[in-house]
Amino acid sequence: DFCLSRGLGDVYKRQPLTRAEEEIMQILWEIERGFVKDILTPMTEPKPAYNTVSTIVRILERKGFVSHKSYGKSHEYFPIVSKDEYRTFIIKRMLEGYFESSFGKMTQFFKNDESLNTKTYQ
Repeated sequence: DFCLSRGLGDVYKRQPLTRAEEEIMQILWEIERGFVKDILTPMTEPKPAYNTVSTIVRILERKGFVSHKSYGKSHEYFPIVSKDEYRTFIIKRMLEGYFESSFGKMTQFFKNDESLNTKTYQ
């Protein structure tokens, strides 16, 4: 389990990131490292306040998803959980929570749901 291997603890093993946390992680995975201003730049309007992003990044650091390098009072943040590791965690959680840990049941769900057909997402 990626959470335990990362030492994130049981609380984070049970809970995925919030939407705001995940948005910031998506940016950090893309840019690989950056200051809060670098994280704000690619965000869509209306952009959150600088302090809001700073707070969320510190929460991600406390959760064990992000670390930083200090340059005086500035911090350059970088992900320590890869996108692949988090994706695996989320998919396993979805399989366990919605499909009784059955990949076959999940595949059948996507196959049967007209709104999720492959033509829509190609």
